[in-house]
Amino acid sequence: MEKGTGSPTAVEGSVSSIDGGLWQRLHDKVKLEVDESTFAPEGTRWSNKDLDPVPPEFQTWRTYNFLTYWIADAFSISNWRIGASLIAIGLSWKLALAAVAIGNLVTAFVVTFNGFIGARLHIPYTIQARSAFGFYFSYVMVVFRVIISIFWYGIGTYTGAECVQTIIYAWAPSFRNVPNQLPESANIDTGFMICYFIYWLLVLPFHYIPAHKLHWFFTFKAIVSPIAGFAIMGWVISETGGGDRVFSYGNELSGAKLGWAFMSGVNAMIGNFATLGVNMNDFARYSKKPNSPWVQLLVIPTVFIIMMLFGIIGANGSRILYGEVLWDPMTIVNHWTSPGGRAAAFFVAVAFLIANIGINISANSISVAVDLTTLFPKYLNLRRAQYVCAILGAWAMTPWNILKSAESLLTFMDGYSIWLAPISGILITDYWFVNKQRVSVPDMYRPDGIYAYEKWGTNWRAAVAFVVAFTPLLPGFAKAVTPSIEVSDGASNIYAIGYFFAFLSSSVIYYSLSRIFPPRSEHSRRTIKEYLEEANMESRL
Repeated sequence: MEKGTGSPTAVEGSVSSIDGGLWQRLHDKVKLEVDESTFAPEGTRWSNKDLDPVPPEFQTWRTYNFLTYWIADAFSISNWRIGASLIAIGLSWKLALAAVAIGNLVTAFVVTFNGFIGARLHIPYTIQARSAFGFYFSYVMVVFRVIISIFWYGIGTYTGAECVQTIIYAWAPSFRNVPNQLPESANIDTGFMICYFIYWLLVLPFHYIPAHKLHWFFTFKAIVSPIAGFAIMGWVISETGGGDRVFSYGNELSGAKLGWAFMSGVNAMIGNFATLGVNMNDFARYSKKPNSPWVQLLVIPTVFIIMMLFGIIGANGSRILYGEVLWDPMTIVNHWTSPGGRAAAFFVAVAFLIANIGINISANSISVAVDLTTLFPKYLNLRRAQYVCAILGAWAMTPWNILKSAESLLTFMDGYSIWLAPISGILITDYWFVNKQRVSVPDMYRPDGIYAYEKWGTNWRAAVAFVVAFTPLLPGFAKAVTPSIEVSDGASNIYAIGYFFAFLSSSVIYYSLSRIFPPRSEHSRRTIKEYLEEANMESRL
């Protein structure tokens, strides 16, 4: 054989081998070294240690931690903004406050009764969902939740950027004059984009902290953030000459329009924390005592009513001071232009920045991390998945388009809750009423366990209840998103009470189907109720 006439097959094979070697090294680099799960089958296909029930040494949340968690979450820009947005759509302060009270009472009920499950079983939402929806169909529910939570992370990033912007305005007023290089259609300018990037960098180190160690940060945030809210409210009342003027505005709507606007406001209040109504167990599973979540029934309505009252006062006060409703507290603070006002603006913005970092982790990034870890347990753990969330939520979702007006915020909040409401309804009904607090945690980790149900790892009763609950709301949702679409008044009205409708209808349908057609295990051929009763268990760990 002459020189240079070697076999082409050998050359191609060597190139292929190199490429394959590079791919294998990359795969090994990305793949996690996962401790073998105590509950999942051998291997890491279905779980890793971050999804297992929380061991006793990591059960660090006490009752007061749930209290400070919700105080910290309530006193934030997003909740001020929501209270103020009710004024922006034409409600009086009395009706706005009533909508806040009703909405948060419902939120407290859903969060508490679902969170109790996590506190008792020490499992996250993604594992809990397998008992109600079936081992495989639960992954559909995980995808629904992860998309929504990623959106919320983006909104939290936008809100944090507002705090950074106010801090810079107070420190260097000339920053207001940064030339804008972006088109008006972008819904964001160059100066704010700089602040957005700064906040995004600031929050990244916090994703490194394990979830069971975050309770100390919520306690710190619960002390700092209310101070900022009271400071703005006090300034508004002082500048407007007293509370009487702030509370002098009435409803701008009347008749049926007023009634449905009120119901839309209630629905938005519930939608505000509809995600935590589903995934509270991602934090409740760290509870040291199973009864600690009960404190949420009291603390949630109380602190949210106070915080959203701040938003209502701020919205009406800004109407007096500036001739328009400023529904964002940072917009009000940005008017503090005197030397003393700038110092106050700086410290208020820092307090809200701390609050925002905490809420974006507690309500968003941890939940996304649990979801992504469930979907890709070989490649992601809770820490790594939070960084994936930081990229997707902050940049892929363009939250500045969602938050361009008060109406768009309410539309967004109303919209996603039509899918979260039936998930919450089915989870609560399954645990409390269908199975009467009896579950088998080990079977939640096994694809051949009792939660494989009759076929395809799917509880068809939950699937039917889920689809039937949200389908009637789709025309109203389409109208809300695209106002040019023509739908009946009935469709729009039922959408205005979408959370109530979806939650209650899914609960009733799921319970009824479960009673008429008792769920059975594909492998044991016994009903799940029989299996659990024979085992005489309340929760088998």
